[in-house]
Amino acid sequence: MAITAALVKELREKTGAGMMDCKNALEHTNGDIEAAVDYLREKGIAKAAKKAGRIAAEGLCSVAIEGNEAVIFELNSETDFVAKNEKFTDLINKVGLTILNSKATNTEEALALPVDGKTLETVLADATATIGEKISLRRVSRVVKNDGQGFGSYLHMGGRIAVLAVLETENADVAKDIAMHVAAQKPLYLDRTQVDQETLEHEKHILTQQSLAEGKPANIVEKMVIGRLNKYLQDICLVDQGFVKDPDIKVSAYLKQNQNSVLSFIRLEVGEGIEKKEEDFAAEVAAQVRK
Repeated sequence: MAITAALVKELREKTGAGMMDCKNALEHTNGDIEAAVDYLREKGIAKAAKKAGRIAAEGLCSVAIEGNEAVIFELNSETDFVAKNEKFTDLINKVGLTILNSKATNTEEALALPVDGKTLETVLADATATIGEKISLRRVSRVVKNDGQGFGSYLHMGGRIAVLAVLETENADVAKDIAMHVAAQKPLYLDRTQVDQETLEHEKHILTQQSLAEGKPANIVEKMVIGRLNKYLQDICLVDQGFVKDPDIKVSAYLKQNQNSVLSFIRLEVGEGIEKKEEDFAAEVAAQVRK
């Protein structure tokens, strides 16, 4: 029997197992979905199925660097407690080295990487079963620099926040300072040239409405909006921010003092963009009692 993509998708949804594991199970059972489910359970691959729908919004971010290449990524768990577990920290180190030693540039490519005869996706499914919480990988990025350029990395609180920056010239102290600044001040852009016109117009509209609501005349509103927009850009652009170690100078001035510049940066914070489930403890207890 031909194993179609639809069959693989259906089995994957039923079990939470990896794509290749599902394909192999279907081939083993000649396309019988229910038999394939049992096969995966027997192999221990489908143990994570009940946890597949849970929300993994805790965990750690990490950076791995070797030579001119670096990777930054987030490995999620369901609770902060598990993220501090030795098994989890060992796993995140293994994931980092696996991705770094490959050519993977994003999460999809990383999950398909071979690890000890399995895919990384399967390794994480196995970890979910072993650790007892859903473990998931996301936001994988590979950064490549040129000779002479420098990497700056920083992990805050063991990886609650991770930063990877590329500087024009190598300087370990400056690189670390910039990475620490990015972690603390959370810039959204490197400089004003990176801020898209849509974002600017949106912010300008909001600031205009705010100023009009204050009852200011039109000619004053225009000047107020320009001033407030400038302040907004200073807050979100790295080079315009006050340097975290010396707020009296801007990051651009600090870099100029050290004859350097920032080419790019990536900042990850655990759980960003994940909608966390609000737990209703009373309702949960009531539901358990009714069972």
